[in-house]
Amino acid sequence: MAKRQQVTFRGGSEATLSGIMELPDEGEPRAWALFAHCFTCGKDVLAAARIARRLADLGCAVLRFDFTGLGDSEGNFADTNFSSNIRDLLSAADFLHREHHPVDLLIGHSLGGAAVLAAASRIEEARAVVTIAAPADPDHVIKQFACALDTIESRGEAEVDLAGRPFTIKRQLVEDLESHDGDYIRELGRPLLIYHSPADRTVHIDEAAAIYSRARHPKSFISLDDADHLLTRREDADYVAETLVAWVSRYLPGGR
Repeated sequence: MAKRQQVTFRGGSEATLSGIMELPDEGEPRAWALFAHCFTCGKDVLAAARIARRLADLGCAVLRFDFTGLGDSEGNFADTNFSSNIRDLLSAADFLHREHHPVDLLIGHSLGGAAVLAAASRIEEARAVVTIAAPADPDHVIKQFACALDTIESRGEAEVDLAGRPFTIKRQLVEDLESHDGDYIRELGRPLLIYHSPADRTVHIDEAAAIYSRARHPKSFISLDDADHLLTRREDADYVAETLVAWVSRYLPGGR
């Protein structure tokens, strides 16, 4: 049974961010991972919670946290953007390094996957990167509120429904998403593992192909077959965790 600790730390925009450390019950962790959740989700979304807990059962320590303005973290979501997500990731990596251990592994789900790809160059200690159902370019997420773009452009903001909850989307978020083009994938400079489902209706599997084609070796792809975008079935989350541990072991000290 894994151990769980609630933690807080200062985010990239100075808001206090809330996180959960999932730790193996016994012994020194075989790897220390940082998990970035999907757009408008949070650290307690099923995929993040289940993957982190299963990784802890398998001997890895995982920090999952809420980005600014989401979940239990402080701040206003409407004032955040992809760049602020990157800053929050860097702050989380600094916290993990300072309080526990340098980050070995970056894991990101959906837009969180795009964020770890973008942040990786500034988290030099990370040995490997994993994306789950991630878009190749962050502006892909604009499709989720495309029907409100005219209002956002004319009024500067609009309230949209995302996954059954209302969110205020401002023009600054759209402009920031469009300012990142994904070229950083070519310069990743470390092993990459891409998970994606051919049945994903939110982020098409062609996005995984685009990430794979831009990345340099070593790079790997694992199909999630009929999993949905949010990995709502426990067996899909467990499969990610179990195959991830086998894959990353090769890139950890003593793994070769």
